[in-house]
Amino acid sequence: MRLTVVGGGSTYTPELVDGLARLQDVLPVEELVLVDPAEERLELVGGLGRRILRRYGHPGVLTTTTDLDAGVADADAVLLQLRVGGQAARNEDETWPLECGCVGQETTGAGGLAKALRTVPVVLDIAERVRKASPDAWIVDFTNPVGIVTRALLESGHRAVGLCNVAIGFQRRFAAMLDVDPGRVRLDHVGLNHLTWERRVLVDGEDRLPALLAAHGDEIADDIELPGWLVRQLGVVPSYYLRYYYAHDEVVRELRSSPSRAARVAEIERELLEMYADERLDSKPELLTQRGGAFYSEAAVDLCAALLGRSTETDVQVVNVRNGDTFPFLPPDAVVEVPATVGGGAVTPLRAEPLAPLHAGLVSAVTAYEHLALEAALLGGRARVFEALLAHPLVGQVELAEGLTDRLLAHNRDYLPWA
Repeated sequence: MRLTVVGGGSTYTPELVDGLARLQDVLPVEELVLVDPAEERLELVGGLGRRILRRYGHPGVLTTTTDLDAGVADADAVLLQLRVGGQAARNEDETWPLECGCVGQETTGAGGLAKALRTVPVVLDIAERVRKASPDAWIVDFTNPVGIVTRALLESGHRAVGLCNVAIGFQRRFAAMLDVDPGRVRLDHVGLNHLTWERRVLVDGEDRLPALLAAHGDEIADDIELPGWLVRQLGVVPSYYLRYYYAHDEVVRELRSSPSRAARVAEIERELLEMYADERLDSKPELLTQRGGAFYSEAAVDLCAALLGRSTETDVQVVNVRNGDTFPFLPPDAVVEVPATVGGGAVTPLRAEPLAPLHAGLVSAVTAYEHLALEAALLGGRARVFEALLAHPLVGQVELAEGLTDRLLAHNRDYLPWA
């Protein structure tokens, strides 16, 4: 089996390599290919990756290349984890929206739209090259904004599925609170990427969420930075990203008075690359846990194993997938983040109970924004950017949308030829 990671020079890649090494019985990869244009960084990450594989006695080969076409040739699956513009562009996404009093975040609101505009054309170009070099390969998208990028891939006819680590993070935390094996925990996880709620926590078919909220409600609320009384009243667990909607103005005040997350991540990355250069290092450093993306490796291994027929039976996993008739109030071609059966060459959403009005209204609004955002990414034009921002529930006012549009285009002229 040949697995290719586009964006393999990311400082987070050793987390993925560690997961592949630990779970080699689940997904026996013979060759792991890391593709990245940043050659010096790629060699540092690749070197550590090889040492991690050796430490676990993994028989596979890790190769690195700056040649995308060579890297994706003969791949069984291609994982996308790229960041167009790097942390510098992310830092801008997180700062200029604050000038208009809107949240600065790389996947939510105006910052997320900027990232989508930069990213979608690049991902689609990569996907076309995958299709030519390895027409049967699955594309697993971990590149944010996952929902919009996955929709772009699916609408272009690619064999693709989106992956996020939010669900597996909740599964692991809830399993620890309940003192059960994570494999026994199944979530009723519903919504859109970075806009989800946990409606049930099933352990051997029994919903343990009410007991979890009774015993650990305040702890769970602290994790997602929302009031404990709110979580108990809602009776569901929102993802951390709901804080940008439920406490928008509070978040803006906090962001205006603190360094950006991008600045902190850039600092972490510098330290990590220094560590990776040490040839004595043969395991992922503890500092990597501060980089984000916890449990991504486990989720990626499980998903690839199911996609490539390595599982003994059809798996149920939380993924980003075409809506179809999962939520009838959304267009069939919308992309939702829900549990799905994965196997037999297909990814099929499970039948879901209807969304409550409190959730459905926000999901509908953000889906409309994502549709307009994808149009802007594919076709360009100031008017399309403005309309996408006007549709976003965190913007929704003409004056705000105008100011954000001007700033978005000014900060992204190097990436958007039509800007």
